Amino acid sequence: MKKLRWQILVVAVTIVIVALLLLSQQPVTPSFLPEAASGGIYTEALIGSMGRLNPMLDWNNSADRDVNRLIFSGLMRFDSHGLPQPDLAEAWGNSPDGTLYNFSIRPNAVWHDGEPVTTDDVIFTIEMIKSNGSLFPQDIKDLWSQIEIKRFDDKTLQFKLPEPFAPFLDYVTFGVLPKHLLENVPADQLATADFNLKPVGSGAYKFSQLMVSGGQITGVALVVNDKYYLPQPFIEQVVFRYYPNSALAFDAYKQGEVLGVSQLTNDVLQEALASTTLSVYTSRLPQLGLVFLNLNNPDVSFLQNTNVRQALLLGVNRSSIVSHIMLGQAIVADSPILTGSWAHYNEIKHYDYDPDAAMTLLKDEGYVIPAGGGEVRAKDGSFLTFTLVHPDDTVHTQIAQAIQSDLALIGVKVDLQSVTYDSLQNDFLAPRNYQAALADLNTSRTPDPDPYLFWHQSEATGGQNYSQWDNRTASEFLETARTETDFATRARLYRNFQVIFAKELPSLPLYYPVYSYGVDGQVQGVQVANTLYDISDRLALIHEWYLVTRRTLEQTPIPTTAP
Repeated sequence: MKKLRWQILVVAVTIVIVALLLLSQQPVTPSFLPEAASGGIYTEALIGSMGRLNPMLDWNNSADRDVNRLIFSGLMRFDSHGLPQPDLAEAWGNSPDGTLYNFSIRPNAVWHDGEPVTTDDVIFTIEMIKSNGSLFPQDIKDLWSQIEIKRFDDKTLQFKLPEPFAPFLDYVTFGVLPKHLLENVPADQLATADFNLKPVGSGAYKFSQLMVSGGQITGVALVVNDKYYLPQPFIEQVVFRYYPNSALAFDAYKQGEVLGVSQLTNDVLQEALASTTLSVYTSRLPQLGLVFLNLNNPDVSFLQNTNVRQALLLGVNRSSIVSHIMLGQAIVADSPILTGSWAHYNEIKHYDYDPDAAMTLLKDEGYVIPAGGGEVRAKDGSFLTFTLVHPDDTVHTQIAQAIQSDLALIGVKVDLQSVTYDSLQNDFLAPRNYQAALADLNTSRTPDPDPYLFWHQSEATGGQNYSQWDNRTASEFLETARTETDFATRARLYRNFQVIFAKELPSLPLYYPVYSYGVDGQVQGVQVANTLYDISDRLALIHEWYLVTRRTLEQTPIPTTAP
């Protein structure tokens, strides 16, 4: 019986093994994965109105720049870290001394009408930039007037600079115009050209039609460019609809009229964040909010003392300003070089809100702090007080009042003076007729981090070094970084500059504002830049977005069989 049981067990085990082997040979149901496919229409609500779809004329109209971003291309573009990337240019290079820049245009780059993009188009566009018909700032026109252009052939050209200028690549991101369509339009008549309503570019999308209602342009439709020199976007059509404000744009989203909202302002942001269908994205703007300190004003000579300036920053609750006044739509700032930039030094000294440490610094400088509170006094009996000039809008007024209240806690008296922003610039900052000033530095459309204009010694008189900071070592770092073309070397120089800035604090950095916008969850593959150098940068990766998917067989690795 024992022998029989053993045989039965062997048979049973054999049957199980055979069954398992047979099961392993059964057909396996294939696994499919969704994959991005071409098709679909993405409609976005733009805040503003259409002016002219021409990159020569959109400098002051962000809604136009959003559309032009998709229609037109530049020789170069910049990634989210502010590093240059080729666009129309297939390749580029510069001489060791930084005065010569060569560019080769992609051989497959063509206009939406099929004509090839050539160096003649680039040269023609630069001439338009320099003309009175363009809306480019005068400093850009002046720069191009000093640059010698050499045309080698239809696809290659060279720019010769009068002296090394590392930020030059910022200036070759302009949207190139088709010479063959505009060469007969006088520069002073460009603003009224029919081209502005039926543009032809070389970008990822081409103009399809304007949408008009009641005699007003209410939107513009674009279709994918099937002749694009880079991989085509997945989304087949992009439609922009215009709305006067964020509230109406967000209403359009809630009504199902659009899939995206170009800007979510504070009045609708909380509702947008609570939406279960809308994905909200936030990116840092190219701005720095700060308090300029006039280091050369004899009425506030105490501002020349580094420890006093450090005490002032320690005494301002910047986190509270960001969270309570700006409703979280900002980041506390420590450096004049924006976060996210390749040149930003992440280890820069940070000053947390610490009124006790602030008062200790003031005591160390000989200031007498009353035991029961009140204004601190210097040894000569003078009070630590200054006037803060600020823009008269609601947010800046609230920030100024917060600074006033915070510094009162450490015995510093701040008087407030509200003025228009134009007056702040023209009547106070430019003539250096101020003690302290709350302002925003806006570096839009200049991804290169070069802070030379605001902090170099040479700009203290007549330039934009409004604080009149006179630090030779910091200036030398800025000088060298402005002429050095190697990014690693420039990063090291800017790191050294930022270390000095954080110690000296010639002005008080407060915050970097951020920008919020929304895209419906059904739009997939959405990637957005953490940093914006222009609001239109939020669309920089739209070629990766998709609305349509197809099923593709999942590739499962086949195990190798041992011999």
